Amino acid sequence: MTPRGRQRAGMVRPYTPTGGRAAPSRRTLDVATLLIADPDKPLGGLDAHSHRLMQHCLPGVLSLAEVSVALHLPAAVTKVLVASLVDSGHLVSRNPVPAAQQTDRHLLERILDGLEKL
Repeated sequence: MTPRGRQRAGMVRPYTPTGGRAAPSRRTLDVATLLIADPDKPLGGLDAHSHRLMQHCLPGVLSLAEVSVALHLPAAVTKVLVASLVDSGHLVSRNPVPAAQQTDRHLLERILDGLEKL
């Protein structure tokens, strides 16, 4: 614990970057959610943390976890920022591609039989 009146350098309360918001407006965001920035959307009017977040996302697709690490913010705080940027149209969020489901062996055998008959 730091003495009264002194703070560690770089220490920011979690509610500061989010403007006091405690929960994201979207429940679909996950640390594996992929974020795609809209390069045509103007960045003017965004707060400093949202502006930095957008600059990290502009070169390509990043996961929410990658953005969180790059900004040195907890994932929960990053989710709140990302949700606001998705709501404003600055970001598009995509769920990661799910792992392949188990294939039906019987179906594959029937396809193989059909191909062999050709």
